[in-house]
Amino acid sequence: MKTAPGLQIDHNILKKGIYISRIDDDITTYDIRMREPNREPVMTNAAIHTIEHLFEAYVRNTEFGENIIHFAPMGSRTGFSLITRSLSDSYCIKLITETFQYIADYWGTVPAASPKECANCVDHNLPQAKEEARAFLKVIENWSKDDLKYPVKEENEE
Repeated sequence: MKTAPGLQIDHNILKKGIYISRIDDDITTYDIRMREPNREPVMTNAAIHTIEHLFEAYVRNTEFGENIIHFAPMGSRTGFSLITRSLSDSYCIKLITETFQYIADYWGTVPAASPKECANCVDHNLPQAKEEARAFLKVIENWSKDDLKYPVKEENEE
């Protein structure tokens, strides 16, 4: 049975960061990994939900907002997937960094969190989202195109 590319990586050695999960022509899927799988507690649903709303609100209003296809949390609660069209890797790293800075600095009402706009409007936590964003910014502070490859286990490692 075929498995998704994201399930073919070794989660035992995966670190926090930004990775290219797959490329299909001009469409790139980024793995925004905020937790080390199976080694750290996962994020709360409320923090994830709030990050999702703030991230979407920010990136959709950038110069290339129309090139953002999708942003969604991972079911594992260890990060997010960002799907883009025709954007450079360097631009996406910059955009992700700027967006997490926006989240870390954000004060106010969570965008699109009313009962009319959101299917679970009571499950948001802005302070937790801001804390998650600040922690992730430390991880990706000097992230570059060279860091976008998933880690691989060396042959002599167990």
